[in-house]
Amino acid sequence: MNSSLPADAPLIREPLHAPVAHLIRGGVVEGIHYGSVVVLGPDGDVRFQLGDIEAACYPRSALKPVQAVAMLRAGLPLDGELLSLAAASHSGEETHLAGARRILELAGLTEDHLRNVPDLPFDPAVRDTWVRENRPPSRLAQNCSGKHAAMLYTARLNGWSLDDYLDPAHPLQQAIAEIVEDLTGQRVATVTVDGCGAPLFAVSLHGLARAAARITTAAPGTPEARVADAMRTHAEAASGTRRDVAALMRAVPGLLAKDGFEGVQIAALPDGSPVAVKIADGGDRARVPVAAAALARAGVDPSLLTRFAGQPLLGGGRPVGSVRPVRALDPVTIPARA
Repeated sequence: MNSSLPADAPLIREPLHAPVAHLIRGGVVEGIHYGSVVVLGPDGDVRFQLGDIEAACYPRSALKPVQAVAMLRAGLPLDGELLSLAAASHSGEETHLAGARRILELAGLTEDHLRNVPDLPFDPAVRDTWVRENRPPSRLAQNCSGKHAAMLYTARLNGWSLDDYLDPAHPLQQAIAEIVEDLTGQRVATVTVDGCGAPLFAVSLHGLARAAARITTAAPGTPEARVADAMRTHAEAASGTRRDVAALMRAVPGLLAKDGFEGVQIAALPDGSPVAVKIADGGDRARVPVAAAALARAGVDPSLLTRFAGQPLLGGGRPVGSVRPVRALDPVTIPARA
C-alpha cells in the first residue's frame, strides 16, 4: 500500500459504470442510478467492487483532505478547526467565513488575495438569508474559501508568488500533485480546473480509496493524522451544521468522510478500511445511501447507518418509495479480523 514509486496513471476512458441504486416507487423500479463503488480491507485488498474502479475520474472536493496533507507537508501550521476548514467544502455559515478570514489574517492577507470564484453560500437556508438581505456573492462565501486561504498561507510561508497560486505549474500545485500521487499510489492521469479555479487531478476511484486509507492509518502527529483528527473532531467545519457528511462522521466512531460534487464520496474507518463512490450522473440523492451500503460492506454496524438509507420518495405528500442501493451492495458477513 505504501510503495515508493506510484503506479502508472489510470486510463482515460468512458467508465464502465454499473447500476448502484434503484429509485423505487410503489414497488416498481422507476429510475436507475449508475456508478462505481470500491471497498478495501485494512490490508489494501479489494473486498468489494462494482462498476469501474480503475478508470480515471475527477475526485472533485473529495480530494481536499489530500490537498490539506500536502499543505501541511509544505509547512502550513494549522490544526483543529482551521485545518478542518482548509479541507472543507463548507456551507457558508458565519463560522466558516470567520475561519477563512482568520487563516488569511495569519498569512497577513485579505479576501482580495483569494482567486476562487465569488458565490453565495452552499447551504440553502443560509443562501436564502443572503438573498433576502441583498448580500452579493463573495469569495469568502464560496464553499472552497478555506482551502484557498490555506493555499495562500502555504505560499506565503514558502516565499512563493501569490497572484498565480492556482497555476498548475506553481510550486504549491506541484507539491500538491506530488502528494496526490504519493497517497493514491498512482500517477495523475490529467490535470484540469475545478469549479473553484484550483487544479483538479484525475485519479482512479481505487486510488482515491487508497489515499483515504493512508490518511486514517497514519502515525499520530503526521500531516495525514493531523488532517484526519481535525476533520473528525470538527466535522461541521469541514462541511456544515446541516450536512450529511458531518452527520455520517458523528454516527460512525472514528470515521473520516468527505463528499465531492458530481456524486463523489469517500469514507475510511480507523483500521484503514475505506470506501469510495462515484455516481455516474453526478446527482446527489444516491451518493449517501450507496456510501452507507458500502460502509456496511466494510463492516460498519448497519444500525448506525439507518438514517443514511435515503430520503423517502413522496406521492401526494406521503412516502411511496425510496432510493435503494442495488442488492449487490447488501451487507454480507465480514470475517472476524485478527
